[in-house]
Amino acid sequence: MTEVASEPTATVRATATVPAPAEPDKSTVDDVKDRAAEVVEATREAASNVVSRIRNNATVAADRGQTTIANEVVEKIAGIAAREVPGVHDLGGDLARALSTVKEKLRLGEESAAQGVSVKLEGKTAEITIVIVIEFGFQVFSVTEKVREKVISSVENLLGLEVTAVDVTVDDVHVPDEGAVAADVERAKGYVAETKAIVVGA
Repeated sequence: MTEVASEPTATVRATATVPAPAEPDKSTVDDVKDRAAEVVEATREAASNVVSRIRNNATVAADRGQTTIANEVVEKIAGIAAREVPGVHDLGGDLARALSTVKEKLRLGEESAAQGVSVKLEGKTAEITIVIVIEFGFQVFSVTEKVREKVISSVENLLGLEVTAVDVTVDDVHVPDEGAVAADVERAKGYVAETKAIVVGA
């Protein structure tokens, strides 16, 4: 019997090396967290700005809290100040004055002090727009400058706000009634060709 020599068989074991999942870089994770926090903060700030613009209130910081001033308060103070200027007959445009007259006749309330005044508030600053009716005979420029000066002074001193602008619109001229139409000839006797305007504060 012939013996066949068996060759030794080599066992090859293939081992595949699977790399362990790499841990995320700590700085990248922190960076993403920081960016997310910034986005959240910016969103909160934007929402806060939108709300404050809708409310249109002025906020003045104080030692133990804060004071909020509604735009209606600023409008009333500005309206009262404007009416005190000589040469200002009324406030508001044609429509506002017509509605005020109807309200008064129907006894639904008195004329609003804020009529003809609108205010835009942001933080501690105020932009004010006033529509006035001027008395005939007054110099427009001197009246509007006095209105601007009086409104700025009143709002800044009484409310502690900074007035950045006061825009004044002269909507109409009030001519006082001085007798019937039949008295035109009599009134014309005192007519002088030279036109003189009343300067406020002169």
